[in-house]
Order: sequence, then C-alpha cells, then structure tokens
Amino acid sequence: MTAEGFLEGRRLQLARGVLLQCIMGGYPPARFYGSDDGDLALVADPAQIHRLPWSDEPRAMAICDADELSGESSSLSTRGQLKAVIARYAAHGLAPVVATELEFFVFAPNTDPTQPFRPPVGLDGRREDGQSAFSVSSNNGLRPFFSEVYKCMAALGLPRDTFMHEMGVSQFEINLLHGDPLLLADQTFLFKHLLKEVALKHGLNVVCMAKPLAHTPGSSMHIHQSIVEIGSGKNVFTESNGEPTAMFRHFIGGQQAGLADFTALFAPNVNSYQRLCHPYASPNNACWSHDNRAAGLRIPASSPVARRVENRLPGADANPYLAIAASLAAGLHGIEQELEPSAAIQGEFAVPDSLALPCTLHAALERLKRSQLARELFGSEFIEGYIASKTMELTSFFDEITPWERRVLAAQA
Repeated sequence: MTAEGFLEGRRLQLARGVLLQCIMGGYPPARFYGSDDGDLALVADPAQIHRLPWSDEPRAMAICDADELSGESSSLSTRGQLKAVIARYAAHGLAPVVATELEFFVFAPNTDPTQPFRPPVGLDGRREDGQSAFSVSSNNGLRPFFSEVYKCMAALGLPRDTFMHEMGVSQFEINLLHGDPLLLADQTFLFKHLLKEVALKHGLNVVCMAKPLAHTPGSSMHIHQSIVEIGSGKNVFTESNGEPTAMFRHFIGGQQAGLADFTALFAPNVNSYQRLCHPYASPNNACWSHDNRAAGLRIPASSPVARRVENRLPGADANPYLAIAASLAAGLHGIEQELEPSAAIQGEFAVPDSLALPCTLHAALERLKRSQLARELFGSEFIEGYIASKTMELTSFFDEITPWERRVLAAQA
C-alpha cells in the first residue's frame, strides 16, 4: 500500500482463505474458511508500525490484526488467538509474561536444494568448521552482518538480552527480553524478518528450519513463562516465603495435559521432527524438571521472584503467535482445572509413555484431530483449518522421493 493510502486510513482487505494458505502456496477446500471466501480487514496495530532500516528506499511495515468485516477478530488469525488467550488470563486478574529464545543458522547461499547447506566464508577467508560454540570471537567472521543486525534491532526498538554462538556450525541464538506475550510474539516475528532481509544484503542465507543440518543440533524457540497479578505485578508462581505456589503446580499440570495435543502447533513442519527425534537438548516429552535440559518443561535456576516455566518443545520454525498462545492456553487450563503435574524428574530418566509426544507430523496431526481440548481453547474452525493446511503440506512431502531413498533402497532386491 502507498504511504498516502495508509495515512488516509484506507482499509486493506484480504480473502479469509489466505490465513490457511499452505507453505507451498495452495489452499485447502473452501469449506475450511467459508465457502464464499469473503474478505477480512487488516487493521494495523498503531504500536507496531515500523520504518524498515535495512531498506535503501523508504519503506515501512505495519503488523495487523485480521478482523472480520463485522469487527470481531477472525478465529483463523494466530495473532487474534494469542490476544484471546491473554484476555482469558485478564478475566482472572492475571497477566502472563514471556520471553523467547530463538536459534538460527547463517549459511552461504544455497542455489541447489539437493545439496547440504554450507557455512559462509568469513572475513578470514575460511568457513567455520564447528569449533566456535560459545566462543567470544565466534561471530568475528560475520561481523559486518551482525553489526547491521544490531543496528536494525535498535532502530526497530527490539531490545536484546544475550546473543551467542550456539552448538551448531554457524548457529546463533538471541534471547529477547521478557514482557507482554503479544509484544514478544511481534518482536520475534520482526526479528526473524529482519534477519532474512539483512542477510540478503550481505550475500548470506539465514535459515530458521528446525533441523537444517544432519548430525548437528537443531534450532529451537524456547518459551519462558511466568504469570503476575494485574496491578501488583506479583509473580503468582511464588509464595511470600519463596516457595512455589499451587498455581505454579497447576500451570505445569496444564502444560503436561496439553503438550501432546498441541505438538503440531509447536512443531508445524515435516522437518520439525528431525529435531525432535534426536532429543539432545530438544526433548520430545512432557516431563518437567528443575534445570534439566532433557525435560520438555524445565524450571530454570533463578531467584523465587523470577520463577518461571520454560517450554522447550517449539522449534525456530514455529509461528511465535501460535506457539505462545498454545503454551499459555495449556497452562491456564491447568490453573482453571487445578491439574496436578507428575513428579519432577532429575538426572537421566526414561520417558513414561503417558508423557511421550508425537514424533512425526502425521502422528501430531492425528493427535490434534482427536483433541477436544484444542477445540475448546482455539475453536473448531481454526483447528480444522490448520489440520487441513498441514495435511496438504504433508501430502506434498510424500509426493517426492528423497535422495536417501534412492541411495539406500534402489539396490535392494
């Protein structure tokens, strides 16, 4: 839209079906978004209109809500779903607080998708070989790229906590500062867009796939969650004597009750399960623990005032609005139903069958289909439309034969 049209308040409309467009560009049958495929209104959030600092020509981006023409939020909008979850907390006098940790890889351009990704050539003329994890000099070879990333973050008002090289080859992580869930979802979305755009300027390729490299740790989007009282700002997970509250237990109980049903929301792509089936630091379970990274729900070591629950299931490929909404909705369900969690686990442990999660997209979608809880929390229209779109993607994947199949199976009698 032109700047003049936007400033005049001209309404931008969009077909409902676009919200269910699959990643290959197609759409499920119209019955999933209304047979007329009528319009939605895109309503800009005044707090989320940004001049794009990496653009050579003046451009801006406005994050919008997708609303029905009658004024209410569309049930197909993931941002609207998150706002609805926050409103349900507010009805109890509560406000969730979240932070996201986003991991990503920086690669050289990959013009042939049949070939593996490769790290870029750095300022020293060499490609990283995997020995830079957590090093203070680990991004020196990519300093011009990261310098512009930091400048663009500052220009967009994206406060960052820590930035580090992660365990994978040319893999990095940023921790965004904790705050309002909608704000953090917007910031996570903006940051991923920023990374892609700045990388293109520098001849690089930022990849937020869950598992872009074999034999290498995948990329997560861990979600840290706490809840405060509206008004006082008191963390309701902690008693005045510093001990955990019943609400803390119930929140964990709700997370455990919802994680398996919602796995397809946290791990939305075929590749997501490449990360989860190699579970080092990427747990595919609903166990909980104090400071154990093998548990899907980790309670980080912290002071009582900062007590929080870290959901380690989502990958970097997850929709931040939907992943945060699903995680918080599960926790609130536990609070409302006063669900008790399993016993905490420590050290090495075997995952009980009751706390194991789906390990393929097909299994996750089948679990979501059977979930009454998902329909209660997100509505049937959204869940059925989401399943329809993801089923198209899964079918598209199965329509192709992979190099592994040709290499390993062709010689079999």
